Amino acid sequence: MNILSIQSSVAFGHVGNSAAVFPLQRLGHEVWPINSVQFSNHTGYGAWRGMVFPPEHLSDLVEGIAERGVLGQCNAVLSGYLGDAASGAVILNALERVKAQNPDVLYCCDPVMGDEGRGLFVRPGIPEFFATRALPHADIVTPNQFELEVLAGTKVTTLDEVVKAARALRARGPKMVVVTSVRAPAADDGMLGSALISADGAWLAQTPLLNLDPPRNGTGDVFASLFLGHLLSGIEPSEALRRTVAALFAILERTVAANSRELLLIAAQNEFVEPTAEVKLTRLY
Repeated sequence: MNILSIQSSVAFGHVGNSAAVFPLQRLGHEVWPINSVQFSNHTGYGAWRGMVFPPEHLSDLVEGIAERGVLGQCNAVLSGYLGDAASGAVILNALERVKAQNPDVLYCCDPVMGDEGRGLFVRPGIPEFFATRALPHADIVTPNQFELEVLAGTKVTTLDEVVKAARALRARGPKMVVVTSVRAPAADDGMLGSALISADGAWLAQTPLLNLDPPRNGTGDVFASLFLGHLLSGIEPSEALRRTVAALFAILERTVAANSRELLLIAAQNEFVEPTAEVKLTRLY
């Protein structure tokens, strides 16, 4: 399958396309990466170099791909971190152009905006773009629990509230909502969960809560890419959720054991295709 992935990129480390492209390739997919930004490293370090690319640059790259006559061969569009809200229009335009040639294309939107404890870390206008413009076009949306609150406009604490907020998002467009970083009391004590809500039901996948101090950036980018990659491989959504959660937990375990600030995606790459971690998967309804 061919995936157009529009998100950030770093020279050192693994976030954005630098976290998403290799897992998708390891699953056997072709990826056409367009970088919304090019930084030396992710912003979690507090200092970085590089630039946010203007929307015209992104549009030019899309046009170049179109000139190769391959847009109709694109099976999915994946978007993540945006350097500027104006870049969002480029993504939606690219999606529209692909859909004109392949109506079955999937759009997986990872609405990267912020996290619990850090709050919002994106430029003004980006949360509004995701909430009002991207959601109606998305087939799959993968917010963390904090981003779910931003998109739904309500505080979520319990598992019932997570499901209710996810259903509210589904009513605005997406067929599937996958909520990551679900913590107690929505998840079991000492566990971290990811919840999948779709027309076919709802599932909660849980693994032990690891001590991630400092936090490891890029986990959401890896999650979105693996979940999308498994779906494109024909795997059922609940099993795609289990495999994605299992792989990410094993990668984080190995990263913590090595005391690495960056995810050990290369060293732990077999987890993408043959995840080894145990996952507590519960069907909610």
